[in-house]
Amino acid sequence: MAVAAGRKGDGVAYQAVIAAPGFCLGVRCDEEEVQRISFLPPSPELAPKNALAAETARQLTAYLADAEFAFGLPLRASGTVFQRRVWEQIAAIPTHQTRAYGEIASALHNAPRAVGQACGANPFPVVVPCHRVLAAGGGLGGFARQNGGFLLDVKRWLLAHEGC
Repeated sequence: MAVAAGRKGDGVAYQAVIAAPGFCLGVRCDEEEVQRISFLPPSPELAPKNALAAETARQLTAYLADAEFAFGLPLRASGTVFQRRVWEQIAAIPTHQTRAYGEIASALHNAPRAVGQACGANPFPVVVPCHRVLAAGGGLGGFARQNGGFLLDVKRWLLAHEGC
């Protein structure tokens, strides 16, 4: 659970916490870049602590109201070269559509498991929509390095929200 003002959850300080149906989104940023967005269990919201946190909260709230919303946030460069290639492929998946891990792996000449690991390392879920990546045959697969429970419920909600 997140903790107040510079609130910490899972050892991460958040500059904002936004409520969503059945979960929250924790935003970690400085004045220049979003460093991470995290899925959190339902908890009290945290008012944004700086201008970028306020803009990130505004954009996340807009997406939660309208799945067609297009994000425009300064995201901190992170991850390996391969992870960034996977995240670029994921970011290109249109709203209301999904791709299989194997499809992305084929496009990158790599293995589906490696794509799944890169998805799990995505520091900007929702903005880089890793929830749109499914297992072969349309199964949910994992989500944020989890194979069950709370985070798969979040994935189900995001997919339903987008009409997938």
